Amino acid sequence: MELCEVLLPGPVHDVVQVDIDGQVLDPSAYRVDAPGRLVRTDGECWPECQDFSAAPGEPGTFTVTYRWGLPVDEAAIAAVSALTCHLLKGCGGSGSCGCRANRGITRLTRQGVEMEMPDPAVFYSDGRTGLPEVDLWLFTVNPYRLTSPSRVYSPDFRYPRVQQWP
Repeated sequence: MELCEVLLPGPVHDVVQVDIDGQVLDPSAYRVDAPGRLVRTDGECWPECQDFSAAPGEPGTFTVTYRWGLPVDEAAIAAVSALTCHLLKGCGGSGSCGCRANRGITRLTRQGVEMEMPDPAVFYSDGRTGLPEVDLWLFTVNPYRLTSPSRVYSPDFRYPRVQQWP
C-alpha cells in the first residue's frame, strides 16, 4: 500500500477538517503522524494539484484546517492563568500587584518592619517570574533551565513512525 501524506507546518494539535473539492472528508479517513504528517488511511491519496485562484471549498481545492500548537495540561493552564492575572492587575491602573513598584528596591524598613527582597536582575536572569505557580511549573517542565530541546542525531537510527492524532 502506498503511503500518501502531506506535511503540515508547525506542531499539529488537532485537525478541525479536511476539505477536498468542497466535500468535507470523514476524520476516520486520515490521521496525523509526528511531526505533522497528515496521512490518508482510507486507501485514497491526496490531490496532486490545486487551483489557487479558487476559493476554499470550491471544486479543484484542497484545504486542511487544523489547530497549531501543543496540548497543555491543567498545571500549565493554571500557571498561564496566574501569570495573565498578575500582568492584567499591573497594567490595570491600580498597580495592586506591584508591577509598577520600583524594581531597584531590595531592602525596605518601615515602622519597625524590615523586608528584604531578592535582586530583580538575578531573579529574572534565573528564568523565574516571582509567581510561585508559574515558577513551580517552569521548574517541573524544565528542571535544568535548558534554552532549547536536546537533540541526538545518528545516521544509523531510523525513528519509528508515531501516530500523533487522533
